[in-house]
Amino acid sequence: MLDYDQEAERYDDLRGGEPRAAAAAEAVLALLPDGCRTLLDAACGTGIVTRRLAAARPGTRVVGADLSFEMTRRAAARLPGAVVRADTRRLPFPDGRFDAVVTIWLLHLAPHADEVRAMAAECARVLAPGGVWVTTVDKAAAHNVGSDIDAVMASRPRSEPRDAADDVAAYAAGAGLVPAGRGGFRGQGRSPRRALADLRRGWFVTLPPGDAAAESFAAQLAALPDQDRARPAPRFALRAFRRPDGAQ
Repeated sequence: MLDYDQEAERYDDLRGGEPRAAAAAEAVLALLPDGCRTLLDAACGTGIVTRRLAAARPGTRVVGADLSFEMTRRAAARLPGAVVRADTRRLPFPDGRFDAVVTIWLLHLAPHADEVRAMAAECARVLAPGGVWVTTVDKAAAHNVGSDIDAVMASRPRSEPRDAADDVAAYAAGAGLVPAGRGGFRGQGRSPRRALADLRRGWFVTLPPGDAAAESFAAQLAALPDQDRARPAPRFALRAFRRPDGAQ
């Protein structure tokens, strides 16, 4: 897994910057409940999306939380006084504290299914009755856009996805939540040179940098044409789940 303290400085530039943040925020906002007054962006990263959520809903108290010290430091600069360092598996908030909880690009990072289940349970726990949890699902699948990069990387070792939509729906149901909508947004298309750089820094978790297999894939990526031309952009999927009114 990437070291997100080290990633923080270049995180926004490598992941689409403001355009992708704007698309993500717009899609999340479309799934929030009417009258939402408190929102938690769990695993908020640098706060690039969190800031847009807060700006779009000036009457909503938006709080960001992230486990990485460097990520929270950058997020706090964007939302002074509204960011805490916290683990989504053990959120430091009381039951029913928020009208909405958002987890963008988080669940796929969990090494075990039990951890995703714990995150879902915590997001549900801090939701008020009628509140909504909005999360990305199927992230790895979204990155497969049928490009020549995907063809090169198709034979790499795969890890089991932890954010499969059906699994996340089951965890949400187990935590007392019901489906409340779905959406999506466009990400950033990857070029061969960018894919090679991602490979070199450990983005493909089953191909550690320096490993012989990683070097083989690196050579194939370097041989692709149009090294700086971005291939089609992925479309990330969102799912929303609601805590029924009157739920405890």
